[in-house]
This record gives sequence, C-alpha cells and structure tokens, in this order.
Amino acid sequence: MPTKKDYYQILGVSKDASEKEIKAAYRKLALKWHPDKHPDNKAEAEERFKEINEAYQVLSDPKKRKQYDQFGHAAFDPAAGMGSNPFAGGFRQGPFTWTYTTTSGDFGDFDFADPFEIFEQFFGGGFARSGYRQAKPRPRYSLTVDFMDALKGATKEVVIEGKKRKIKIPAGAGDGTRIRFKDFDVTLDVKPHPRYKRDGYNLYLDHKIPYSMAVLGGVTEVELPDKKLKLKVRPGTKSHTLVRLRGEGVPMLNTKGKGDLYVHLIVNVPEKLSSEQKDAVEHLRKLGL
Repeated sequence: MPTKKDYYQILGVSKDASEKEIKAAYRKLALKWHPDKHPDNKAEAEERFKEINEAYQVLSDPKKRKQYDQFGHAAFDPAAGMGSNPFAGGFRQGPFTWTYTTTSGDFGDFDFADPFEIFEQFFGGGFARSGYRQAKPRPRYSLTVDFMDALKGATKEVVIEGKKRKIKIPAGAGDGTRIRFKDFDVTLDVKPHPRYKRDGYNLYLDHKIPYSMAVLGGVTEVELPDKKLKLKVRPGTKSHTLVRLRGEGVPMLNTKGKGDLYVHLIVNVPEKLSSEQKDAVEHLRKLGL
C-alpha cells in the first residue's frame, strides 16, 4: 500500500542493488537496531527491527522482489487479489534467526521471530557473555482468531497438549503474531474482515456516498471499529477519494500509539431508480451534469 515505507529506502539501497549489497545492508541495519542494544528506547528499536526484516524478506527473494518491483506493496495485499501475506506465520527466513520476548503474565509471552541466525559471527560466539542465545526449535500451534479480536485484543481458552490454556491476544496482533508459553508457541492466524482491510498498523475502508453529496458536499457517518464518526464531504468530491483519519487505525504493539484509518469515498451509482429519480437525472443530463 502507498502508506508503507519503500523497502529499498528502508534498507538504504538502490532498486538495482545486487543480492550481496542487499544482504550487507540488512546485516548492518539489523545489528544497529537490535532491540537489546536500545534498552532506553526498545519500542522504537523493535519496530525498526521488524521493518528491516520485512524489507529483507521481500528483497532477498527473487520472486517476491520481482512482484514488489512490479506492483509495490499491493503485490502482497490479499484485498488486491495479487497474493497472500508473505509474512504470515512470523519471520522465519533470511540469514538470521533472532527472538525476543516481552512477558505478559500468566497468559504466556508475546514475541516476534525475526530473521537472525548467525549472530555469533558478529559477537565472536559470545552469546552467554552478551546475553544472546540461539533459539531452539519449539512446538508451535496455530490459533485462528477473528479480525476484531486481533484488533481490539481478547482472551481465548484453548486445549493444548491435553490442558486448558488461556491465551491473551494483544490489541493490534496480526497474522504471524506469536504467543510464547514455557514449552510451546502459539501463532495467530487472523481472519479477513468483510469491510476493513489492514496494512501494517493502518486500516482501509470503502464508504459509499450518494451522487448528490459528492457534487454538493455534506456530512456522512462512517462506522469505525469502535465508534461512529461524522465525516465532512467537500463539494465536488470524486469517487475513490481517500480521506485519512489519524490515530484511528490499529493499536501498535508495545506502544500507546495507533496507525491511521483511510476511508475510500465511493460515489454510489444505484442500479434501480424510481420514476421520480429518473426524472431528476434526466433533468440533470439536460443541464449538462
């Protein structure tokens, strides 16, 4: 989607960069923004680290890179019909494997798995001295959740390995979000929503308005995930005009902020008209509208 940062800009490379250049840029940035190296600003570092890994996953894969070069972020947007989310199930590709965990009480721990598997080459094998350790394979289970439960947060009770478990889904969770327990992990599979489309922490919504409102302007009521909002429509608004509502998107994990919500204003063209409406449209046509 157009609101996401360009993957080449994230890694600081040109669009004709070689595989070697992309890999080198990724390693440099991944080391720089490792969250454990930023204890005083860990939330920002975590976000940058995820962003860097996402960019590398696409640009390091020839097939995904070709799709991205042709269609941009829309290549991986299910709503656009071009493909599925390439990051579903967590970040498990790339030259690195790295895991960090944030404790969340008795419901398990919430964490991300990012591409970082040869850290010891950079730290001289000093995992024990520096606090880094290579992640061991763990049993992983998949849990399908509703779009709104992932968006707003929820608690689910499931049976795993013969025991009932309460799993706390953090607000803003998405496909691939992983919840860690002592002996296993649970990966979330978020269902699509019929009205809302998600891209990162941003939401997109199609909202129909009548032709008269598009021409003359007015106020329309938009239904957001947690409330209804009156939106002013300017006179002469064209169909598919995009309106940005700041801070009305997806809650950001580990921070207090939210993404934005984008409303596509769609001019509604009715399939059937009453005789009175037909007369009115005919009159408009005579007037050149």
